[in-house]
Amino acid sequence: MKQHLDPARTTWHITFGTYGTRLHGDIRPTVDRNHNKPGQPFIHHDPGRAKDERDKMNGDPIHLTAPQRAVIETIIPEICKRGGWTYRICAAPDEADHVHILLDAERSIDPDRIMMWLKRWLGEALTNRWSKPLSGTWWAKGGSTPPVKDQQYLNNAYHYIRRQRTLPQSE
Repeated sequence: MKQHLDPARTTWHITFGTYGTRLHGDIRPTVDRNHNKPGQPFIHHDPGRAKDERDKMNGDPIHLTAPQRAVIETIIPEICKRGGWTYRICAAPDEADHVHILLDAERSIDPDRIMMWLKRWLGEALTNRWSKPLSGTWWAKGGSTPPVKDQQYLNNAYHYIRRQRTLPQSE
């Protein structure tokens, strides 16, 4: 399905992880405040840093179950409506450690605030069905909120997210 940009709104590709599943220094590259600009190197494998991060955790890492991933994909459209954003697609992939959302919002809205509300409302919904995690949160700090600037990025992001869905996407 080909997607089209809305010239009156900004389309955001929002991604955030679950608590404790992607620590700085583990085997997957990450970014932090000092490694977060285009062209800067990622933080690579550093077992000492990963151990320090694990030692600071208040609970176990959160790996979403298949029912939790299905609930996330089911309720995100309603959460987008609640926030005043236009839902396009979302995925809570089999890796069980992150969520992708593609949505449109008024240009004046800060994407970090959108991500904050998405995490809050998703966390509340998950906690209403399952007990609150020992860490007190379902989600890692931060996330990614790049704007979708062109048609090619929009179509690539849409199909990338669609392939990762736990539930089929209705067209």
